[in-house]
Amino acid sequence: MLRKTFAALRQLTLALGLAAALLPAGAASAAEKITYLFPAPAVLPAFAPFMLAQAKGYYAAEGVEVEFVVGKGGADVAKQVGAGNADMGGGIGDTSVIVRPNGVPVKTVAVLGGRALTQLISRADSGIRSPADLKGKTIAVMAYQDTTYYALLGALAAFNLGKNDVNAQAVGPAGVSKLMISGDAVAAAAVPEWGAAVEDAGIRLNWISVDQYFPGMAQAIIASDATIAKKPQAVRGFVRATLRAVAEVMKDPKAAAQAYVAAVPQHAGKEAAMAKILGYYAERVYPGQAVLGEMDEARLVKLQDFYVSQGIVRTKTPIADLYTNQFVR
Repeated sequence: MLRKTFAALRQLTLALGLAAALLPAGAASAAEKITYLFPAPAVLPAFAPFMLAQAKGYYAAEGVEVEFVVGKGGADVAKQVGAGNADMGGGIGDTSVIVRPNGVPVKTVAVLGGRALTQLISRADSGIRSPADLKGKTIAVMAYQDTTYYALLGALAAFNLGKNDVNAQAVGPAGVSKLMISGDAVAAAAVPEWGAAVEDAGIRLNWISVDQYFPGMAQAIIASDATIAKKPQAVRGFVRATLRAVAEVMKDPKAAAQAYVAAVPQHAGKEAAMAKILGYYAERVYPGQAVLGEMDEARLVKLQDFYVSQGIVRTKTPIADLYTNQFVR
């Protein structure tokens, strides 16, 4: 089921695999194969570091041969990785907090940035300058059972506000930008590319980073307990290669965008747009870690406490069961 991905992803995987084909025969034959599951189409800009690492041969250089597959959202990724149907997958730093109490044995093995993926964006003409100003406002969110929505709740809680103090509309990923552009929502809990899409429509925005008010997290790489135990070198190699690409985006988003578009033909002609989006990731999501990729345990503790207090998860999980930093050091 997981391997029935659409033709575009297959073509992309084949194209990116050319870098591995250029390696000496001995290096290629020694590569350890892993399957990585994305929660959404691999061509989304959020996954640029993975595409760059594949196209530039970073995975191959670490002795890893990667097959990218697309899942059906973050929850599905965690379940499939936990069940052994994929070796690793994409999530958010809080994914293990949410799924581990339900018996899904996955851990975070790297966090792609020290800030939050979720951004609170508002129309510049709305007068919204902080989460406190969201009271009574219509806010676009992707879904009510999604990390971006939970981050919104956390930011509101910092001002003693709750979900009943705002009019949150769950409209799916494409709908978030549309509601902001139409003016039917004056604010949104969004990822950087959604905000960029609103700006590209000529709407001026105010940006508020969730992590100013709530310990929200960036994207994460997750792996099952079994994969960590059985394939530690492959996990380490995959993490190292991906973080190498993240570092390149942070250093020069424009150059990274050029390489990214070259690797992902679906974005041909969109170099400027991709440079803007990757610039937002470099500025608003990736910074803030003493060691790139490491989990901040104190932050994770606070986040889990909030999720339990809000009933998002039923019980606490021992922190040591939720993550490991062994592959980023």
